[in-house]
Order: sequence, then structure tokens, then C-alpha cells
Amino acid sequence: MDRAKALKIDNQISLIGRVINSPCRIRDATMQSKQMGNRVNKLIVIEGRIIFDVLQVILRDYKLRSYTLNSVSYHFLSEQKEDVEHTIITDLQNGSEWDRRRLAVYCMKDAYLPLRLLDKLMSVINYMEMARVTGVPLNFLVFRGQQVKVLSQLMRKTKERNLFLPVIDIGQSEEGYEGATVIDPKRGFYPTPIATLDFASLYPSIMIAHNLCYTTLLTRKVENLKEGEDYFQSPSGNHFVKSHVRKGLLAGILEDLLSARKKAKNELKDETDPFKQMVLNGRQLALKISANSVYGFTGAIVGKLPCLEISQSVTAFGRQMIDFTKNTVEEMFKAGALDGKVKSDATVIYGDTDSVMVDFHVQTVAQAMELGNYAATEVSKTFVKPIKLEFEKVYYPYLLINKKRYAGLYFTKPDKHDKMDCKGLETVRRDNCPLVATVLNKCLEKLMIERDPNSALEFAKNVIRDLLCNRIDISMLIISKELTRRGDKYAAKQAHVELAERMRKRDPGSAPRMGDRVPYVIVAKGNKVPAYEKAEDPIYVLKNGVPIDTKYYLEHQLAKPLARIFEPIIGDKAESMLINGDHTRAKSQSQCKVGGLFAHMKKTLTCVGCKAVLRGEKPGALCSHCAPKRDQIFTEKMCQLKMTQHHFSRLWVECQNCSGKLQEEVMCAARDCPIFYMREKIRIDLREQTELLERFN
Repeated sequence: MDRAKALKIDNQISLIGRVINSPCRIRDATMQSKQMGNRVNKLIVIEGRIIFDVLQVILRDYKLRSYTLNSVSYHFLSEQKEDVEHTIITDLQNGSEWDRRRLAVYCMKDAYLPLRLLDKLMSVINYMEMARVTGVPLNFLVFRGQQVKVLSQLMRKTKERNLFLPVIDIGQSEEGYEGATVIDPKRGFYPTPIATLDFASLYPSIMIAHNLCYTTLLTRKVENLKEGEDYFQSPSGNHFVKSHVRKGLLAGILEDLLSARKKAKNELKDETDPFKQMVLNGRQLALKISANSVYGFTGAIVGKLPCLEISQSVTAFGRQMIDFTKNTVEEMFKAGALDGKVKSDATVIYGDTDSVMVDFHVQTVAQAMELGNYAATEVSKTFVKPIKLEFEKVYYPYLLINKKRYAGLYFTKPDKHDKMDCKGLETVRRDNCPLVATVLNKCLEKLMIERDPNSALEFAKNVIRDLLCNRIDISMLIISKELTRRGDKYAAKQAHVELAERMRKRDPGSAPRMGDRVPYVIVAKGNKVPAYEKAEDPIYVLKNGVPIDTKYYLEHQLAKPLARIFEPIIGDKAESMLINGDHTRAKSQSQCKVGGLFAHMKKTLTCVGCKAVLRGEKPGALCSHCAPKRDQIFTEKMCQLKMTQHHFSRLWVECQNCSGKLQEEVMCAARDCPIFYMREKIRIDLREQTELLERFN
């Protein structure tokens, strides 16, 4: 619309809606939620047309390290656009017809890639299905939270029964309630199969089974109703009538959502295409979240229709069931039970909200699956329908680090594992640099699949050695965090916030905005300098040769996560073995080329061969001691240059293939692409090596 105004055609463009003479309306909208933080967007209203923002869909549905179009397209499509720096767009427009063609392709890809993403992720289909089930407009699903979906379904059900929804002022009550049970984990590395028993849709099932609803809650004693027959008391002390007296509205809503989820899961079982499996899995997870959010809706104190009596009762039933399951399984599977199939007492080693992990002390996955299935079937018989305990998977081996932190090989069939499953570890978290996830994944593969702790430890040591010697590519050291609010809104100064402010002063046009993820690296600035002052833009670091603080990455990024996975296997000495030893003694650090004392210094020439300072000698490449070996040293440096040129050529061709232009110069500046950083680093190395060879005349 701003461009239309500049071209003086805004009157025509604003009437693109389907209602005659109704111009579209645009305003700034700030959205705030626990899930997505603070975001500033343009809210566009076009009568008769739906604005379906692909960025908002990706932000809501997927957890990625970066949400730029290039990064998202590469992740889902293995396809990118040639990312042109905003500073050269004017030059391209004013240049030759080939320059303008390149700019046109860049703009066309901006429109083409979101359409490809919509098609690949089946986002419109999934959101239409969700809109149909929940009864809300499509754009509400994109721009609003979970509460509107529950409220809409409640209104649909109340209309069927000729009821009205009350309007309650949103308060600021601090009243709370006890949450779910988490059984204390028996930490350690388990080389035997561990069976996992899960409650299917636990909280929705509890609400359906026990008829928990606003319309079934008893706040006072009612004549002609008998306790036990017509109503019951929940473990939290609240009273609800049974379904034969009155069927709850929430139970009907949940049955619809779980029915839609069951349909999606059945389609998922029949699908063979891996990507469509991922999309269908996303659909059933979205329906699962919607079902679980009904419970959350009742417990939201500042929500539209809070009712803590319901949420208290749900979590109380859940705690009771988890404790009952633990005790029943341990009692049922004593040594010698099931005609001697149980060789030793079963142990519940961990339980979290809706699942328990059981060590049956068996040697094979097939035995664990047999006992797990039997346990789930027997325990389910004691619960009110539709509450059901299911056997879902076996972990073998299993590394239990702490509450909500574990890893293991995931088996659903006895012959081969499906995947390596990690929960709560740095392999799946986004607040660490990619190096941490890469190293942890490789170490876990060696521990879980190869069963070789020594090889895993040696691999970790080699990576630490490469890190301290500056041999790790900068793209592996980039940390990214979301800019959710201004610096003055934080209790303490944050690295990404302070960097965003510095970048805004350098170049306001390319500085991060609210809601963006800010990439940065930690640079060396002295021991007592706080971390938020050490954060720097990776491009600035590359171009100016600013040294990386490798000690920070070892102590604050790698050491703790690695120690957590090695301690259960090699003991408390794991961290000291990783950060101390021969592999940490060799260190190398590049010299900064900007700022500080360097701005007032003149670099002295050193001998190319022995690095001795060339004092009082004629400017050249070698000192008098190395001069006799001139040809040998020159040949070595020339070979290094040729290898660097070969490496640069391979990266250049890779970038040309990606952009689809084999005959044109690569101008891509995609900061989310690791090859971009490699290319820039090697470009700098090439320039330095060429300058060094020029000293030989």
C-alpha cells in the first residue's frame, strides 16, 4: 500500500476486496503470548478475502533456529533464493538489463517460495480442517491463540442447548492450583530395554470420563441428588454430577476434537511418503493441542471463562492415576510373576504427567514389549472409559539425565529402532550454537548405536581441540535468540538485545526488528568484560578479523551439556576430563584488525618461514636465515594458495548451482547459510595468502 501511494494508485489498490467501495484497512497490531512472545505485525483487513500469512504459520507451528525465507525454504524445500544485500538493490536497478533481470528473479522468488511452502506443508488444508472442527475463521487461527477456539466451540454447544455464556471481567487473581505429578527420576544409563506406558490424551479423557464441565459443577447441595449415584467428589474436593444427570458441554467438544485426531492418526498410519507423514503428524498434534487447551482454558485465571474447580480436579485425577499406575505395575510384576516370565521386580524409573518408564529387567526389546503391552491392558481395566493406558515404545539403551531430560533409541518394533529420541537436551534446543547440537548428536550416536563410550569421549576431545585452535567454522558458533522486547524491559542486559541496538546505530536498514531472531557470536574482549558486551554480528566479525572467545564456547556452551551425557557412564570426573588435559593445551587466536590499541599500531613484517620480525632488513618475504630455502618455502605457500583456491571454487560452484546461474557472479548474502560464511572466510584467506606471495616479488 505504501508503494501504491508513492505511485498514486492507492485508490484502485485499496479496493481489491470483494465488497464494492469498501477499502482495505491496515493497522499496526502487537500480539503477546507465552508461546510466541511479543510481535509487531501489520493487520490487514480486506473485505471478502482472507489474509493467510505464511510467516505467522511457520512461527506458530514449527520451532526453527531462523525464520528468514531462505532458512525456512532450505529446511523444508532444500531450495533457496539468491539473497541480495539491500545496499546493492539500487545499483542493480540502475545497472544493465542482466542486473535488472537478477533483481527481478530475486523478487519473483520472494513470491514463489511462500507458495511452494504452502503447497508442501499443506498449511491451508490443515488450517481449514482446524477451522471446520473448531468453528472459527481461518485468519483467527493464524493471528489469535487457543482460547478463541475453545470459546467458539462452547458457543456452538450452548446454542444447541439454548444456553447463554456468561461474560466475566478478566481479573488479576493470583489463585493457583497443584499441577501434574513428576515421579523423581532414577538417573543413570540403562543398557537394558525400558518400556514406556502412556495415557492416551490424559486430560481430555479425564474430563470426558468424569463429566467435568461448567454445567456439571455443583457449588451447593441439591436435593434429590445422591452422592455416589448422581454426583461424586473429585480428589481435589469439588463436586460434579454424573453424565446420566446432565452431559457436560466440554465432554462433547473434546469428543469432536479426539474424533478428528483419530481420523488424522489413521491417515498417518496408511501414509508412506515421509514428508506427508510429517504433515499429518503436525495435523494430529495440532488437534491434540486444541484438546489439551480445553483444560488450559478452564485454568487460565486471566482468561475468558476460568473455572479452577475443573482444572484442579483434572490435575488431581491425573496425579492419582500416575501414582496408581506406578504402584500397580511394581506390585503386579514381582519376581516370578506371570508363570516365571518376570525374572526380577519391575521398577518405575521415571514418570511425567501422562507416562511412566518401566524397567522390567529383561534383555530383549521383544520381551519388554510383551510385558509392556500386558501391563497397559491390565491397568487400563481399572479406569473409567475412555481413559486408557497404552504401551507406546521401548527405549534401548536409555540415558536418563534429569526430569524432562533423557535420550534413547526409540523402538516400536522389536527388530530395528525407529530413531534416536532426545527430550530436553541441547540437541533439540535452539538457545545454543549449532556446534553443541552437532557434537551431542554424534556423541549420543556413538554411545547409543555403536555402544562405544571411549570413541564418543575421544570425538568430544577432538572437537574441543579444534575449537581452541580456531579450526571450527564460524557458522557453527552462531547463537540466535528472539528479540521479543526492548532492552529496558529486561531485568538484566541481554547479549542479543545490546547487539541489536549496536547494529541499529551502524545500519538502521538492516538491523533486527521486534520478533526477529538475532544471530551473534561471542568475541574475545578480556576476562572481566560481561558476555552481553562480547556479542557481535558474525559478518562484522568475519570482515574485520575479530577473534572468537573460544574459552567462552568451551565453558558456557560445550562443557555442561557434554558432562551431562558422559557423567552417568564415566562418573563425576567427566567434566574435568573434557575441559582439562592435553587436548586443551594447544590454543590459537586470530588478531583483531579494528578498534582498541590496534588502531594506533603499525604491523611489523615477519619472516614467512620462521615468523621472526624483519628488523633493519630490506622489505621482503624471508629473513637472512631462511633466504637459502626461498624456493622450498615459496613452493609450500603456493601449494597452500592452490588448495585454498580449489576449496573456494567448490563453494562458488555450490552457490551458483543453488542460485541456478552458472555464468554469473555470486552475490548471495544469505546469513542463515553455512556456505556463505565459509565462502567469506576463504575469500579473506585467499586475499591474505595472495598478499603474502606478492612479498616474494
